Amino acid sequence: MTIHNQLDPYASPRTFYGSELRREREAGGYSQDQLGERVFCSGTYIGQFESAKRLPQPDVSRLLDEVFESGGHFQRLCRLARKSKHAEYFADAAELEQQARTLSEYAPMLVPGLLQTEGYARALVSAAQRFESQDVVERLVRTRLDRQALLDCPAAPLLWVVLHESALRVRVGGCAVMADQLAELAEGARTNRRLLVQVLPFAAGAAAFLNGTTIHMTFDDAPPVVYTESAFTGQLVEEPALVAQYQRAYDLTRAASLPPEASLDLIESVAKDYAKR
Repeated sequence: MTIHNQLDPYASPRTFYGSELRREREAGGYSQDQLGERVFCSGTYIGQFESAKRLPQPDVSRLLDEVFESGGHFQRLCRLARKSKHAEYFADAAELEQQARTLSEYAPMLVPGLLQTEGYARALVSAAQRFESQDVVERLVRTRLDRQALLDCPAAPLLWVVLHESALRVRVGGCAVMADQLAELAEGARTNRRLLVQVLPFAAGAAAFLNGTTIHMTFDDAPPVVYTESAFTGQLVEEPALVAQYQRAYDLTRAASLPPEASLDLIESVAKDYAKR
């Protein structure tokens, strides 16, 4: 099925990419499905590029240049459209996060970025970027905190977070920072009806997930995807069978976790312990 969306081609590099793709496709006599077959993706995926709902992809852009014999035109536009304040490996996930209907995240060691306090985020970024200037650190902290505006939107996604108990015990930024972070996390989960937090306790032992941050995203008009991340790298998983496997693992981990109320009680208890130190 062809997806049409009237966009101003000059509104942004992404819309210009989409309009150029549509122009070349129609000039070549391709439907979205036919072009998708030529570049090894779905017609829906082509439609999302044309409507600027998805960031252009380097590998698809290379294949488009081959199909249209466009001399690297789409690869150049792709580099322009993909300029982002986020790290390259996270740029696609950051865009999809804004469109998601639900976000289901497992965090094995750290409080997720969408729920971090400024002090906690600064401590993490400072440790990870030890050799960068303070200006770089502050820019990265601000970029992370700016993502949290998503949770205040009228159409905010449902956010379900499972934290391993390790995330409560790893002392990031000192006791005062941890006390503030955990207290704010618990308060947010008690007052925001679109945020649900559970803790996977040490007592649960082996679980389907034990390492690696994982975010499962669902959408109203697109298939679900999974984003996985480790230090300085991340990957967007879109293959349906693998996405389903991640979902099953997340469901098992969620089932092994403490109930929401007990989870918040534990988080608040640990926060009070930090506040006394």
